[in-house]
Amino acid sequence: MPTWTIGTGVAMGFIEALLTQPFLQQAALGILLASVASGLIGPFVVVRRIGYLAGGIAHSVLGGMGVAWYLGADPLAGALVAALLAALVIGWVNLRLHADEDMLIGALWAGGMAVGILFIAQTEGYRTDLFGYLFGNILLADPGVLWLMAALDVAMLVVLVVFYRQFVAVCFDPEFARLRGVPAGFFHILLLCLVAVTVVILVQVSGLILLIALLSLPAAIAGQWVRSLGAMMGLAGALAAFGSYLGLTVAWGPDWPVGATIVLTLCVLFAVSVLARGVCRRLLRRRRPDETPTGP
Repeated sequence: MPTWTIGTGVAMGFIEALLTQPFLQQAALGILLASVASGLIGPFVVVRRIGYLAGGIAHSVLGGMGVAWYLGADPLAGALVAALLAALVIGWVNLRLHADEDMLIGALWAGGMAVGILFIAQTEGYRTDLFGYLFGNILLADPGVLWLMAALDVAMLVVLVVFYRQFVAVCFDPEFARLRGVPAGFFHILLLCLVAVTVVILVQVSGLILLIALLSLPAAIAGQWVRSLGAMMGLAGALAAFGSYLGLTVAWGPDWPVGATIVLTLCVLFAVSVLARGVCRRLLRRRRPDETPTGP
């Protein structure tokens, strides 16, 4: 049977299930909400080149999840508290202790995960849920999680609308922003707090281990094709949604892990974008007329 026939059959089966299965509809809504967060914050992470800081925040939230789980609280609430605390600590370290920031962020990264594993290990029945939080399982998203994701999206959107110019100034030229009276340090830490909120939103889709890819890859692809930050945010959100839905469709037939399949799909899209960008550059060079110097 031709490959395209198999692919069409899988896609039709997924669409039929999407129209009839409530849990799959909730997963599709969760992916949309996560894509909004990725599109809003991912471009700032890529432009500002703070992927390592975002990784430190992302992996430290396991400590908050573990403590919340041990105390019988909502793990996502613990993740949000831990992510915001990590953002404040990492932001302060990044601004004040430049010489030692790599080691301190690495220690926070590993220490947060170690604390989380220790507390989760003391909680009975943790293994299945731990796997979901580490690697993501959007198919298990309940309405309460979706409402939390939507509320966090709205909060981030409001902050970005109000302080958009300040964020742009700090991302592209922090020294000039300081000269213009913009408190660059404050907005840098505020940006990391927004990254922390995004981490909590994305953890449900791709998990702690893989969420940096969902945060940065759509923005990196968009940055290859557009120049303005606003256009980059819109295109990154669309690419995050497209790649996530495509990954969900691919994972549906063979019953693959959804988070990992989404990330691999985004990696393929990134590779295709890099190749296409290279081909476009070569074609543009060939079409340019030869510039010959003209003398008097």
